[in-house]
Amino acid sequence: MATLYHQVWINAPVSKIYQALATAEGLGRWWAPHTSTETDSGLVLAHGAGTEHGEVRMKVLDTTQDKRVEWEIISTHPKRSPASAWTGTHISFELTERENPGHWLGNSDEIPRMAVLEFRHSGWDENSEYFGFCNFAWGETLLMLKQWCESQ
Repeated sequence: MATLYHQVWINAPVSKIYQALATAEGLGRWWAPHTSTETDSGLVLAHGAGTEHGEVRMKVLDTTQDKRVEWEIISTHPKRSPASAWTGTHISFELTERENPGHWLGNSDEIPRMAVLEFRHSGWDENSEYFGFCNFAWGETLLMLKQWCESQ
């Protein structure tokens, strides 16, 4: 199984990024409106992906304050939808703080440290027709998170 991977450097506190990822309200600020439902098996976050795709439901597997969020995709989708390849996959967000690469280059105008988001969407069939499409879409989605966190 394959893993989609993105590393995003964000000029914002890790606490702000964590809050944007860990709750339906936070996700709704930068991605799409989400709902939050407490089930017998735990918290489930969901958002509508459009009439052709249905609702994407993500079971929250782990939240570690200001460090980590992990979901399992528990929804199913029509084969014609890129979301059909998500069922049973896991999405994780790991947050750390690191020295700013601009600071390494001697740019004194740069802030010395930045938040680093390590994004992984694992459990993919690398032969999926949607593998590349979804990797690109995640890049665009994570850019929306970065822009929101840096502008608020």
